[in-house]
Amino acid sequence: MSEKNPIRVFVTHTFQQHDDYLRVFEFLESVDRFFYLNCSKPENMPETGGLESIKDELIRQIKECEAVIVLASLYLEQKDLTRYQIDVAEANDKPVIAIRPFGGVAETPKDLTERADANIEWNEREMVDALKKHARLEDTSRWETIEFTLE
Repeated sequence: MSEKNPIRVFVTHTFQQHDDYLRVFEFLESVDRFFYLNCSKPENMPETGGLESIKDELIRQIKECEAVIVLASLYLEQKDLTRYQIDVAEANDKPVIAIRPFGGVAETPKDLTERADANIEWNEREMVDALKKHARLEDTSRWETIEFTLE
């Protein structure tokens, strides 16, 4: 993964910019030397064609990505459309990464955790590691470094 070869990411949406949707990109932007391309386009709401046009647009967006991030909070609010996005991801062999509701106010629904390849917390390191591991099959094992001062 480099600036010339960013990880292509799709974040579940309902053609609106949900708070958690925007928050994902705030977290990813805060990571040095991590390059991604946002394949999700909530602004591309089809103006005609109803639900079929919406589904076709979601398929187009998901097919471009390497991994799908599912917002558990959106899953709780718009289960049918979010579940459809997971179905499309699975049908196209895209890994599914679920992020629990922000703030720890609720748990990730069990049916979502069972379908996800990874279930993570709101933590930029976990997000990046999950994307690298599932989208690019990169080893993401890291060691924590703790510095002690001697007095």
